[in-house]
Amino acid sequence: MTKKRKSRGRHKGDKGKEPMVQCDECGALVPRSKIVKVTKRYAPIDPQLADELRKKGALIPTYEVTKNLCIRCAIFRGIIRIRPEEERRKKLPLGRPPS
Repeated sequence: MTKKRKSRGRHKGDKGKEPMVQCDECGALVPRSKIVKVTKRYAPIDPQLADELRKKGALIPTYEVTKNLCIRCAIFRGIIRIRPEEERRKKLPLGRPPS
């Protein structure tokens, strides 16, 4: 049977079996190499209140929240997009593709 991609959509290469990871949005079990990791900064305080506190010299803590998303959820959220065949061969920088 023909393959659509040489890597079968994974990053593992020829390493054998991998652990399964649960998607944080839909709960699907996905191989670890197929997961799309998204890291965002999160501040527990309202942005307007945080600006006022920063002006007065307060330090506002921010936390990094990392989410593991399956391909379906990453496409749905707009983190990755489906590219035409010619564009798939081009190497794009990590992160959100240019719109």
